[in-house]
Amino acid sequence: MPVMRYREALNQALREEMRADEKVFLMGEDIGVFQGAFKVTAGLLEEFGEKRVRDTPISENTIVGMGVGSAMVGLRPVVELMTINFSLLAMDQIVNHAAAIRYMFGGQVKVPMVIRMPQGAGHQLGPTHSHSFEAFYLHVPGLLVAVPSTAADAKGLLKAAIRDDNPVIFIEHETLYGQRGEVPENGGPMRFGEAAVRRQGDDVTIIGISRMAITAQKAADSLAETHEIEAEVIDPRTLRPLDLDTIRDSVKKTNRAVIVEEGWPHGGVGANLAALIQEQAFDWLDAPVERVTGADVPMPYSKPLEQAAFPHEEHVVQAALATFRDL
Repeated sequence: MPVMRYREALNQALREEMRADEKVFLMGEDIGVFQGAFKVTAGLLEEFGEKRVRDTPISENTIVGMGVGSAMVGLRPVVELMTINFSLLAMDQIVNHAAAIRYMFGGQVKVPMVIRMPQGAGHQLGPTHSHSFEAFYLHVPGLLVAVPSTAADAKGLLKAAIRDDNPVIFIEHETLYGQRGEVPENGGPMRFGEAAVRRQGDDVTIIGISRMAITAQKAADSLAETHEIEAEVIDPRTLRPLDLDTIRDSVKKTNRAVIVEEGWPHGGVGANLAALIQEQAFDWLDAPVERVTGADVPMPYSKPLEQAAFPHEEHVVQAALATFRDL
């Protein structure tokens, strides 16, 4: 199976879908001549031309609004925003229009568009470029939300997102673009709403969101090596739809749950998952659900402070051990 970087897997998905369907086109700041801020769109302008790889002005609300309009008339736009923080400037188009139009029109009009956005800390880009806002979009009915953590998932889920008739918020973590992984050579689209069990275990369930799925796996290996605790690691891959069955079944087996996310603690993805686990697996829990989150502060620019503001392996280990404190 070929090994490629996360960014290359995304590029391959875009290239394959553009070749397969002439209605697919790309829009965004610096995606053409500059080939994207993270080089995901490298080589696509040369192959498909300016009509289908469109550099735009710096106006996120306009970019997304153009995407909504073109999707309504039958095209399949893939809109790239340079960072998820900038999507706040397009919140009206995303929430009031992209997510709602199919409902307002009684299903007569669809909005088959993808909004690709990088997020996450670790690059010393400060608070306006580094946050994790998946919880904002998880909150909105009418949107699908994908958070792939591997190269294979990045390709498979992006292909699925492009083909879907609903608007998809496609969130990529900035630190994952250079990560390598095996990607099926002729792999097709993946199904939304199917979590991955990244590691089998019987003692505690650790659910990691986006990059935190990788952090969770490292923590699970550490728990096994130093404490003889076998953690099961779940990567939801998509948050809307959510594969709650896989999460619930794992918690029923392990009787403990830890949720790891990079976003803020109040109203976060972990808060939502903790409530769902409490509602649907309460009788199987032997300890309170533990949450590991980013710090409740704007992301610092200072490297030491930035590193302290998002979860690391040791924080997940501590949370997992806390579920055993009453034994």
